[in-house]
Amino acid sequence: MRTLGDDKQVPKIVYSCYFTRSREGEQFVPEHVFSYQIAGTLFMNDGHKDYTFKEGEFRINRRNQLIKFVKQPPPDGEFKTLSIYLDQETLRKFSLEYGYTGEPHQEGDPILELKPNALYKSFMDSLLPYLQQNQTINGNLQAIKLKEAILILLQVNPELKDILFDFSEPGKIDLEAYMNKNFHFNVELQRFAYLTGRSLATFKRDFEKVFHSSPSRWLQQRRLQEAHYLIKEKGKTPSEVYLELGFEDLSHFSFAFKKTYGVAPSKI
Repeated sequence: MRTLGDDKQVPKIVYSCYFTRSREGEQFVPEHVFSYQIAGTLFMNDGHKDYTFKEGEFRINRRNQLIKFVKQPPPDGEFKTLSIYLDQETLRKFSLEYGYTGEPHQEGDPILELKPNALYKSFMDSLLPYLQQNQTINGNLQAIKLKEAILILLQVNPELKDILFDFSEPGKIDLEAYMNKNFHFNVELQRFAYLTGRSLATFKRDFEKVFHSSPSRWLQQRRLQEAHYLIKEKGKTPSEVYLELGFEDLSHFSFAFKKTYGVAPSKI
């Protein structure tokens, strides 16, 4: 991974490059991200829907989302992406300068597939000389490039203003529906609380009322239940499901599974 920002500040233009093998993982996306798939294929899942991005395609990851991903390099090649992080501070300054506002709490997919456009391509290409020469973009130039990215996105897709300039925090949402959709993400309870519009104390209290269990106990049992189903009914192996369901390592998963079901997952 290479950043194109000044080392003294948080990089907001990031170039990722991986060799030879697929990589998978999950992440919390705290800011909007405008990305260009230069080479290879990126598979993403938001807990409900699958997305696939191939060479030459563009996307926006909306902020405050949980995402699982698999990065697959092309045959005998490298996986490459270029990502522009549109942070809240930058967007607020842009909003004040240009008078843009957005409607709060806009519903929609966490990942937006953008139709190919020459303006997107020319913008991303303008950053490539810095990559090829392993240079950095100083703070002032980085700020200009971020502003250019926002202007281009709004010119091509004016409706994005309601997403980019929605500065509201997550509102209080249906806890049962959210947790049943996102139980397989391995994130801290504080993160689940924030994403459901609650303080940690309120989250725990509401969770007890809804599920009649503590969050930690319910999460483990729900993940084990799903693992049992995937192994027995879908023929998946323990090594295929433990990361998919939010367990940190295979040994912990196997121990918890055997304690609950009385048999090792490999024996199902």
